[in-house]
Amino acid sequence: MSTLRQRFGKRLRYIRRDKDLTQEQLAEAVGISVEFLSNLERGVNAPSFETIEKLASVLKVRVQAFFEFPDE
Repeated sequence: MSTLRQRFGKRLRYIRRDKDLTQEQLAEAVGISVEFLSNLERGVNAPSFETIEKLASVLKVRVQAFFEFPDE
């Protein structure tokens, strides 16, 4: 079983792609580096609460959406 950090990252990647955004576009809109976003999506880094809120706002989803894992 993967860690919560990895599952969060996969879910973030899925939502970003569903919204048809590149990593560059999302990172710029949220105010983080592309490298950090890549690390989030790969489960290397964990986001702060503030970053999660910004991601949700930019992607126009509820914060809870990042923690819904339909494939489990």
